[in-house]
Amino acid sequence: MVEEKTAQLEKLYENSFKIIKEGHVVQGKIVAIGPKEVMVDIGYKSEGTIAITEFQKDELEVGREIDVYVESTENDLGMVVLSKVKAGKLQGWDKIDKNFREGDLMDGTIKRKIKGGYLLDVCGIEGFLPISLSSFRNVSDQEILGKQFKFKLVKLNNLRHSIIVSRKEAVSKERVENREKLWTNLKIGEIRAGTVKSITDFGAFIDLGGVDGLLHITDMSWAKISHPSEAVAAGDKIDVMILNIDRKDNKVSLGLKQRLPDPWTDIEQKYSIGSKVKGKVVNIMPYGVFVELEKGIEGLIHVSEISWAKRVTNLQNVFAVGDILEVQVLSMDRDARRISLSVKQLENNPWLDAEAKYPVAAKVSGKVRGFTEYGAFIELDNNLEGMIHVSDMSWTKRIAHPQDILKKGQKIDVVVLSVDGTNRRISLGLKQLEPNPWSEIAQKYSVGSILDVEVVQTAPFGVFVKLEDNLEGLIYSSEIDKEILEKLKPGDQIKAKVIKIDIDQAKIGLSARI
Repeated sequence: MVEEKTAQLEKLYENSFKIIKEGHVVQGKIVAIGPKEVMVDIGYKSEGTIAITEFQKDELEVGREIDVYVESTENDLGMVVLSKVKAGKLQGWDKIDKNFREGDLMDGTIKRKIKGGYLLDVCGIEGFLPISLSSFRNVSDQEILGKQFKFKLVKLNNLRHSIIVSRKEAVSKERVENREKLWTNLKIGEIRAGTVKSITDFGAFIDLGGVDGLLHITDMSWAKISHPSEAVAAGDKIDVMILNIDRKDNKVSLGLKQRLPDPWTDIEQKYSIGSKVKGKVVNIMPYGVFVELEKGIEGLIHVSEISWAKRVTNLQNVFAVGDILEVQVLSMDRDARRISLSVKQLENNPWLDAEAKYPVAAKVSGKVRGFTEYGAFIELDNNLEGMIHVSDMSWTKRIAHPQDILKKGQKIDVVVLSVDGTNRRISLGLKQLEPNPWSEIAQKYSVGSILDVEVVQTAPFGVFVKLEDNLEGLIYSSEIDKEILEKLKPGDQIKAKVIKIDIDQAKIGLSARI
């Protein structure tokens, strides 16, 4: 009877323990921590041991519950042999097997570098990253070891419990997924952070994090810029506004200046017509000078608004970029973003009393300022400028170039021929300083006179010949044989007859047919 009760008690004792099978993962609790081993209670008739090397320091805590792998239900000492590391690997593999397929993205941590690649921890399982699939070119080990990255699962071997991953393909797939996500989230009018990828003559391409957008030069600044490099540089981190999205053509238009208020909004209040303002010269063109009144607002001083009196041919001789000028606002067009400015309007207009100061026939002095093909410009008092036409330089001499008788900077006396204050013109004469000699010339060279003359120049319409110093005549082409005309050269002597004298036009007509 006693033996039967003992057997029943033993059976009840045995049944009170869990059924533990080798090769399974069970839950246990740390009950003791020794120098080399950790004792774990798994609800079995005897406690199990795990090498202390399988634990991190922060995991060693009595009462802590952990998952363990049953390696053996009884060793030589009658103890259960457990493994925390193998439990983690088995659970990790189950997680991978249930949740991932080849081609999926997964997180992993680079553990160490080996020959041919890297070993990494993926869900507690050791994976292999071949060097050819790493994408870690020109990257130091310090920058990647112990760091977590996303990888693409390239190959999964259930039998060997091994995996091969690719960082290169993960980056590519991640980029595609991020690009699609970004396209979905982009909204016109929102501000996005980006990086300047490259610069062209017409703008800059900005990486928004997988999608490139174009920041056109006209959308970089409210101020005028001549090249995108004046506003941004490659590698710059900038915030831009989404202006337009064209998903069909994969185009995004961006704006930088749109993040700031438009300085032209209240332009009429800031720069009223007729007001005097100061600005900085920012550009000089043949037709005028651009002046910056404030950032984003520039006005133009047209060349005609530089001076009342002087004819300005080279603005760079008068102004330099960076000069500070006082100007007057003449007009503005907010829609066209144009402001017309003037320098001369700040001065008194000397042309208002020009007719009184320079009466016709008056003799005045001036300085030669410059030349054109048809005359010379003379600077008079009060910075007014007049012109001597070539026809008013000599009574008798044919003037081919004004520089033949005048030099720049030369001081001369001239006679006022006419003054037009409205159109700001003064006509001057040099020959009028002397009496008109053509009445005497007409008497000296009467029609029918036979003369020995010297060839000066041949032309399609005749031959210019010298009668005396500073006096020339023209042998008409119809008044000389073609064979003779073709042989003539400057300096040749020829006989000619006076056939016409025009005192008003100051011309002598000749014929070689005597």
